[in-house]
Amino acid sequence: MLSIQKAGITDIPLIRRLAYEIWPSAYGNILSAGQLNYMLKLIYSEEALASQMTEGQQFYIAYHKDEAIGFAAVGPYGNATYKLHKIYLLPQIQGKGAGKQLLQYVIEIAKAGKVEWLVLNVNRNNPALHFYRKIGFEISEEADIDIGNGYYMNDYIMKLSI
Repeated sequence: MLSIQKAGITDIPLIRRLAYEIWPSAYGNILSAGQLNYMLKLIYSEEALASQMTEGQQFYIAYHKDEAIGFAAVGPYGNATYKLHKIYLLPQIQGKGAGKQLLQYVIEIAKAGKVEWLVLNVNRNNPALHFYRKIGFEISEEADIDIGNGYYMNDYIMKLSI
């Protein structure tokens, strides 16, 4: 059984630990080691996570029994839209239904926010693309986002009607 708890500033070390454990598996075949390390430092430093929380991203940690197995972050994004900024699970948990439960939880948050859309970015080579399509997300556009240091995120922007 999955339990999901809202995270706060005191949970930043746990979120960082999970990200550093999950990202090499999630992106090791998609990104260069240099870009992967650069992005981890850019997005998951203590300062960056605190800023994301302060700026409106709501973080949630998923637990199986008493073990933290993943996290998600969602927040308002423009008019009538929420954005799923992050959703990650430990590699050994993937494919067992926990991701779907965590995403359904985020979808319920978006519904409670009375928005029309939930959007997300996903790397165009990420196998998770099929997971999002099964849930009902559709590709709305492609984006090549300059994140500095000569690196780009080559993403699809996907939308789900709420």
